[in-house]
Amino acid sequence: MSLKIRLARGGAKKRPYYNIVIADSRMPRDGRFIEKVGAYNPLLAKTDEKRVQYNEERVKHWLGVGAKPTDRVARFLSVNGLYDWKAGNNPKKGEPGEKAKERIEEKREKEEAAKAAAEEAKNAPAEEPAAEAAEDADAAPAEEAAAEEEKAE
Repeated sequence: MSLKIRLARGGAKKRPYYNIVIADSRMPRDGRFIEKVGAYNPLLAKTDEKRVQYNEERVKHWLGVGAKPTDRVARFLSVNGLYDWKAGNNPKKGEPGEKAKERIEEKREKEEAAKAAAEEAKNAPAEEPAAEAAEDADAAPAEEAAAEEEKAE
């Protein structure tokens, strides 16, 4: 049996209140516990001394027996020097997932293709396409007129 010093949620919806309890790690978060050793009210100001309250003697006893605090409770205990809490380091936390990386790569490829097309349009002579379009515009009405005359005959 591995013991944990952890938070058990109480309170109403949108009004959290936590009890600091000693529990078997296999039990549910709000389920069976061995002993209640304190309370945590996150709605109070951080400077309020009633925000985190616990029985220091009982916590020392359970730490001596081998109970391990969760990360949040370890932070509370480190304030009074009962437990040595170290901040975790997760360098991959902010890294996007595989699908997000694929989408970013596709977007980058599309942007490069658009830039390449824009470069080609800049490099191509601007007068030739305009001249060809003018010739095509002149030829089209003449062809349509010829087609109408054939139908009339």
